[in-house]
Amino acid sequence: MSTQSTPGIDDAGTTDHPSRSDGFVRGISSVIGGPLGDHATALDRPAGRPERRFWTAVRIVLALACLTLALHWVQKSPCQDGAWQNNVQYTRFCYSDVLALYYAEGLNEGKVPYRDHPVEYPVLTGYFMGALGLPVHAIGDGDPSINQGQWFYNLNALVLGALAVATVAVILALRRRRPWDAALFALAPALLLTATVNWDLLAVGLAAFGLLAWARRRPALAGVLLGLAGAAKLWPLFLLGPVLILALRAARVRAALTAVGAAIVAVVLVNLPAVWANPENWGRFFELNTTRPIDWGTLWYIGRYLDGKVGSESGRLGPFEWLNVHIPTLNTLSYALFALACLGVAVLALRAPRRPRLAQLAFLVVAAFLIFSKVWSQQFVLWLLPLAVLARPKWGAFLAWQFAEVCYFVAFYGELLGAATSRPVFPEGVFVLAASLRLTTVVVLCVLVIREILHPERDAVRATYPDDPDGGVLDGAADAGWLDRWRHPTNKAAAEPATA
Repeated sequence: MSTQSTPGIDDAGTTDHPSRSDGFVRGISSVIGGPLGDHATALDRPAGRPERRFWTAVRIVLALACLTLALHWVQKSPCQDGAWQNNVQYTRFCYSDVLALYYAEGLNEGKVPYRDHPVEYPVLTGYFMGALGLPVHAIGDGDPSINQGQWFYNLNALVLGALAVATVAVILALRRRRPWDAALFALAPALLLTATVNWDLLAVGLAAFGLLAWARRRPALAGVLLGLAGAAKLWPLFLLGPVLILALRAARVRAALTAVGAAIVAVVLVNLPAVWANPENWGRFFELNTTRPIDWGTLWYIGRYLDGKVGSESGRLGPFEWLNVHIPTLNTLSYALFALACLGVAVLALRAPRRPRLAQLAFLVVAAFLIFSKVWSQQFVLWLLPLAVLARPKWGAFLAWQFAEVCYFVAFYGELLGAATSRPVFPEGVFVLAASLRLTTVVVLCVLVIREILHPERDAVRATYPDDPDGGVLDGAADAGWLDRWRHPTNKAAAEPATA
């Protein structure tokens, strides 16, 4: 399908207009007079003539991202001084690990992460904490009048905010014909509420640059960036699986193996200093994740609640409560379900009528990890945000998911406040309902992405691009010859001459 005949694409065949191409936005646009008209300024600009207006789509989206992050800073401002009296961090929804862990990780005492103190995060996050925290401590030692915790938080907010804006810029670079897709990320309520709850934007930003490098056909650089992202938070390493399976389908395995090899080297090199300094402190992350029980808001937590509602009078533990007691079994089951989900995604990638886009499979894999994980912290929504935008840039289901995330955010802080005061703010069922709503909307997004993989004509991105703008060496590649023989073994048998 040519872009000239595609609804929502301008006359030059370069820019998508959601008020025309997206049914949800088209309906909402009726409030302000309907979709973009045929004689709008942008449409009247002849093909090839440079845009002379200052407020282009790209600049508007970047400005919206800055506005969202500024509002986030304001929303977290009641907690910045660290004087958390009367549970203000919960009543004002402004708690941040960044500020709390400045003291809990010993940075306020000048302790070097991993060398002097165990850190509960992967190494690049620990290095990042030290790189910003130790200079703040040194300045605070020389000037006791400054609030070290507040300085540390604001410095982190500045760097993490820059990474969020950089992520928006990456999305814009990957979707030059669809710049308004990036507004999904820039205006996401989840970004406004959770941007600096933890250091997740460090991994998000590095992973985004890794995807950009892959799209620019630089697999070694992509592997290094994804490896660094995986050294900050584990999930970006999962993106290498979709790269491999799609490369297998397109007979581009060499590039995929280059990326995987570069990622492994990056992860090893980044971890070596911490392992050398103190292996026991370095292993705190793995120890914590191996021994921690079912956490709030997960599939398993919902199951525990149901155990209590339908439990027998015999006093026996329900299946989810039993798993919470037998943590090694819980770990094994969680990993097994994630592995099965990844296997399902691989089969889908190979059996789909057309090679799926990289972002579609990446979203499914990371979503599956969260769905089956025993930990699903409030800020983990940031992991899915850019992948959801790249995989399925449609506003309706995206906003429904964001609404569910906001509901969970509010219920989560109610749960925290109830635990701190020993007086429940909401009935437990309200929190479980919010967690179930979040889980359900993520599952629905997965189903919609799978449907578009099976029916590529429904894919909004492929209505604008001929194949996969994120695919790099995969973009425009034909399927490997072995794939048709594997998918249709009867054809191979029919082609072979009969033997006497």
